[in-house]
Amino acid sequence: MTSDSSAVPTVLFVCIHNSARSQMAEAFVNARHGDRLRAYSAGLEAGSLNPVVVDAMREVGADISGNRSKSVNDGDIRSREYDFVVTVCDESSAQACPIYPTRGERLHWSFADPSSFDGTPEERLARTREVRDEIAGRIDTWSVSLTPQSRGRS
Repeated sequence: MTSDSSAVPTVLFVCIHNSARSQMAEAFVNARHGDRLRAYSAGLEAGSLNPVVVDAMREVGADISGNRSKSVNDGDIRSREYDFVVTVCDESSAQACPIYPTRGERLHWSFADPSSFDGTPEERLARTREVRDEIAGRIDTWSVSLTPQSRGRS
């Protein structure tokens, strides 16, 4: 947990492979709300960064091409305590979101998995844009709704 009331609280976004949704969420928090929240992301297991997601994020000015996919067991991820842990798996596809041990607040936001999209490259990119925009909207609404008490609790 954030121990200093002036410190920026942390959030960990967790999904299955840390290849798409959790990467997008981390990027949006850090780019848009980094002055009051610090984001990290990980997956149940490390996967490969989804190139369609990289393209969709580049369209909105976020270059995540240099990111690496991380597991919840990654030393850097495990070395922190988080004020919030947000799972971003797709319930409708029966994805089992990982449980991450934390004393922080747990939230679940269901988003479709871009790696499951079929169709032409253009169709997959269009659906990935929809997910990207849903994640961005959810991040913006949530971040703004955080009270000073919830952002700086110890």
